Amino acid sequence: MTPTEKTAQVQAYFTALTAGDTDSILRLFAPGATVLSPFLGVVDAPAFFLKLSAASNGSKLTVHDVLLNADASSAAGHFRYDWTLNSGDDISFEGVDLFHFARDGRFSKLLIYYDTHPLREEVGDKYANA
Repeated sequence: MTPTEKTAQVQAYFTALTAGDTDSILRLFAPGATVLSPFLGVVDAPAFFLKLSAASNGSKLTVHDVLLNADASSAAGHFRYDWTLNSGDDISFEGVDLFHFARDGRFSKLLIYYDTHPLREEVGDKYANA
């Protein structure tokens, strides 16, 4: 997979996440892939995205940058996430997702980084009941 294709794959992830298309998201991940979530810790990718879908009532991602590392084995996406929860709460934050690529070009690992403190103060742990 070329660097351009890897960048497009990260963009496809953000597009599918905005659309709430869990099936399309999961097709981007290799078997055994994991997600490191600030709220949930390390979770298998399918379990994480099913839980996210259950907690969500819509979202919009604005991607600021997608950057590949020197050997294109990983990519970082800087974004703004405008998220509507099933509870009706709207929250927004900026974050960085770090994607590691498997040999076949799919994601082997996703690490999610954002400051959770303002979110916890505003709406609490909305994953708790999902």
